[in-house]
Amino acid sequence: MPVSARPALGAISSVFLACVCLPHASRILAGTALTALVMAVSAHAQSATTALSAATTQTTRTYNIAAQPLSSALLSFGKQSGLQMTAPGELLRGVKTGGVHGQLTSGQALGQLLVGTGLSYAPSGNGTVVLTKASANITLGPVKVGGVVNIHEAAIGPGVGYVATYTDAGTKTDTPITEIPNSVYVITKQEILDQQAQTVNEALRYMPGVYAEQLGTANVTTAAGNANGTGSVMMRGFAATQYVDGIMSRTISAGETAFIERVEALNGPASVLYGQVGPGGLIATRLKQPGETPVHNVSVGFGNWGRYEATFDVGDKITKSGNLKYRIAGIGVTQGSQTDYLHYKRVGVLPSIKWEIDNKTSLTLIGEYMYTPSSPQGYGYPGVGSLVPGLHGYIPRSRFLGDPSLNEDGQKDTAFEYQFQHKFNKFLDFQQTFRYEDSSTNNNQTYLRGALKADQTINRSAWRRASSNVTVALDSKVIGHLNTGDVKQTLVAGMDFRRVNIVQNLEYDINGVDPINIWDPVYYLTYPNYSLNSPDNIRWQNMRESQYQSGVYFQDQIKWGRLSVLLGGRQDWYNYEATVITANNYQASGHGVITEPHVSDRENSLRSKFTWRAGLTYNFDFGLTPYFSYATSFIPQTGSFQYDGQATQPLNGKQFEVGLKYLVPDTNILLTAAAYDIKENHYQITDTEHPGYQADAGTVTSKGVELSAHANITKDLRLTASYSFNETRVTKSNNTVYLTDMYGNAIGPNDGAISEQGKYVAGLPRNMVNMFVDYTLPRKIFNGLGVNFGIRYIGSTYADNANSYKVPAYLLFDVGAHYDFQNASPMLKGLRAQVAISNLANTRYVTSCSSGDSGGMCYYGQAQRIYGNFSYSW
Repeated sequence: MPVSARPALGAISSVFLACVCLPHASRILAGTALTALVMAVSAHAQSATTALSAATTQTTRTYNIAAQPLSSALLSFGKQSGLQMTAPGELLRGVKTGGVHGQLTSGQALGQLLVGTGLSYAPSGNGTVVLTKASANITLGPVKVGGVVNIHEAAIGPGVGYVATYTDAGTKTDTPITEIPNSVYVITKQEILDQQAQTVNEALRYMPGVYAEQLGTANVTTAAGNANGTGSVMMRGFAATQYVDGIMSRTISAGETAFIERVEALNGPASVLYGQVGPGGLIATRLKQPGETPVHNVSVGFGNWGRYEATFDVGDKITKSGNLKYRIAGIGVTQGSQTDYLHYKRVGVLPSIKWEIDNKTSLTLIGEYMYTPSSPQGYGYPGVGSLVPGLHGYIPRSRFLGDPSLNEDGQKDTAFEYQFQHKFNKFLDFQQTFRYEDSSTNNNQTYLRGALKADQTINRSAWRRASSNVTVALDSKVIGHLNTGDVKQTLVAGMDFRRVNIVQNLEYDINGVDPINIWDPVYYLTYPNYSLNSPDNIRWQNMRESQYQSGVYFQDQIKWGRLSVLLGGRQDWYNYEATVITANNYQASGHGVITEPHVSDRENSLRSKFTWRAGLTYNFDFGLTPYFSYATSFIPQTGSFQYDGQATQPLNGKQFEVGLKYLVPDTNILLTAAAYDIKENHYQITDTEHPGYQADAGTVTSKGVELSAHANITKDLRLTASYSFNETRVTKSNNTVYLTDMYGNAIGPNDGAISEQGKYVAGLPRNMVNMFVDYTLPRKIFNGLGVNFGIRYIGSTYADNANSYKVPAYLLFDVGAHYDFQNASPMLKGLRAQVAISNLANTRYVTSCSSGDSGGMCYYGQAQRIYGNFSYSW
């Protein structure tokens, strides 16, 4: 096209976009005439260009266009993309769009804008695009216009800056967060990188409603846990569960941020879709997998406590057409910890391949291997010396109260996963995810037992464990799309299955380890004897356990205009089979009494439960969405028994939630507010009268409020902030609890005995406030230097369920900086340096304490952590 023609074409297109906003009659006449003129001019350029420029089809931008008439949405799209849009006026009359949100190419964003409109588009050269009827079925780059526009990557991908507006975890369909009637919070990949979070627990520090480090450094390398808990993560007062790609995970590799694309918190009951999940919610992570955008990144890092780390993340097309892609991520790390003799070593790899078999079918294969020969699982400390000063002040955080000769804690994880999707037609999809995990753990350690004695020593016992668990899980679902007049429905019908086989061998030497002086420890004097011929108290326990879970679920997402209704139900079946063989050598009057190995416990139980949820949202045109929901939850408590020999009862929960979500129009700012009321029956606590057993606490009620903000205020300024208030109390109980001091001594009348009813649940802060801001300074002055700052406030907690004494609140500060070297020289494009400091003031704080037989055991939080790295992307 001649250069002189280009301004004319742009002017014509601009005039037309103004005309589409004119009254009805003039819009038709102007649109028809001007489009004809544009097409005539473009015909001369057909040999010069047949597609949008590479800059507009491959470069991603942040789009945030609300649902509105298509004509006005195209105006906003033109401003944000830099493209000129033309269309016959009659094509736009009465047509509305659902909007577009996220970091997308212009082709992807325009395709998403046109979903459900019956329109497609055709490039006409020089940044001009002509809208046509969808029957044109034009293919542009990776977006299949006129066919299926895939927004799945927006729902499972890394997000944009600090904002993600779509989720797959909340409904098991690709749904805008503003159309889900409960709290869903997303930690994007950029936020993880800016904070330099090294575990999922660290990434959750700024998440509303989540207390991620209740046990401090006693559980620092993993957020994965068993079926009833995710490490030390608490959500709305209840133990969390972790899911990886929609499947419950029991591996420590689930907490490795180098393998994760995003982290989501589904606050509140999620049993309808996921089965056995507590009423507080679940943590959902997405593993890295091939996407539309190539990835080429390597990094080397360093930090205090001798940390050295190297990672790589590479992904691209295998075939020229791009229907076959690969991605492989890896990590190697070694470091010490704030506690002497505790070291951390890990190496892992995550390869994946995605095969787009045709435009309706895809298959993704993901493998995973993680070897952690050394994991710094920390210890608690006596409350006297950690929570309050002891004989010589405070115990140093570096103090190791175990023994270096008994310091084994290693894990090995292997996993395989496939994700299959097929679209039969525009009405029906089929999706299936399969995951296999094989995890093994070896421990040989000591642990503290009893209260601090007058001679400043505390008793210790030794234990060792060899365990393995294998999980096989499958989730299959059919998704239907129905339009009946103005009513649009997304129907989900699915079934899932999970089998977990656990083998665990435990050995305890109760009295064979010398006490340790907390102020002057002596090491290498511990030689436990796990033989039943030992004169010490010995306990063996060999357990074989199988868990079978299956469920069928359904869900209906109904959308009528701005009103969205969500209905769902699930029937769960859970079967548990276990055999526990124990052998004991108990000392009686100073003489060993040996009992032969025997089957101490064999359980075979079948539980079933129906759970459901219902909710609605209303999306106002100015971005505000009020919502209301009700949901129930179910967790069978198999494998644990009360002192009277009765199996613990299943946990049954229910929640009411109301809230507001506000996606500020024409911005990338998402604000939310939620209020909830949760009740759970048969809440389990430690039986203080009978150590080693669980007690039914009765009914626990959790009430609270959560406020949050996720914002890309400008391209250089990003922010996340939240406030959480939670009050978790025992509201109905017949249990007796005991007031004690930090030495384990009873205080008050009746040996400290009081009713548990009305008491706060221990270890849960009522108030949490946090904020994290990242700002890239003006490039003309600071050459691309960026800084960030975070603040975290955790309110006080009670040390035990008798509310004997409190653990004080604490305030922490995090800072960081980053620099892109391409601002110094174009030759250094892709090179980036970064440093992050958490707990800037090196504040000494206690995250939580426990009382009772332990005599007031407390857990130190993380000291000042410094981590920096150099990364290179190409």
